[in-house]
Amino acid sequence: MRPLTEHAGGEETVRRSDQATTLRDVGLVPWGDIEDSTGSAAAIPYLLAAIASGDEAAAQDALDRLRHRICRHGFVVGQATAVTVPFLWDLVRRPQTTCRAQILRLLRNIADARQWETTAAAYPKLRRHGHHVEWESAARHAVRAQRGTLPGLLAEQDLELVDATKALASTLAD
Repeated sequence: MRPLTEHAGGEETVRRSDQATTLRDVGLVPWGDIEDSTGSAAAIPYLLAAIASGDEAAAQDALDRLRHRICRHGFVVGQATAVTVPFLWDLVRRPQTTCRAQILRLLRNIADARQWETTAAAYPKLRRHGHHVEWESAARHAVRAQRGTLPGLLAEQDLELVDATKALASTLAD
């Protein structure tokens, strides 16, 4: 899958098609051209690789760092979030991923994110100062786009994973 660019308000933003994305595709994303909450999103592929490594401690540390970059405080998403979500879904589908339930909780936080939308509704002039509302909407859409994965996860033996799946399914049903 190739990343697509759009021009919105004189600024180039990255969007993804709705095709499934796997970790093999991570190099197709121009990470250095997009931003996460810390600045350049160039570190995201390394964090995704650490999560996929099978090393539980490294995976948990990488997920914590990734969460800070793409869903700060559990509700503030940014430009890199929607682009990262398909890779999170790919990790959740992999039985060898050690932190699948935590990834599902992160996806739930992203699906619930309405920080910018709520603020812009109260202060419409803020819509002129960036693309935050659009990034938030794209991130929620990216989570919903792969909700077909949920039934398979509900059939898993890991109760923590099943509980996290149910919570995400409940969020996506709203």
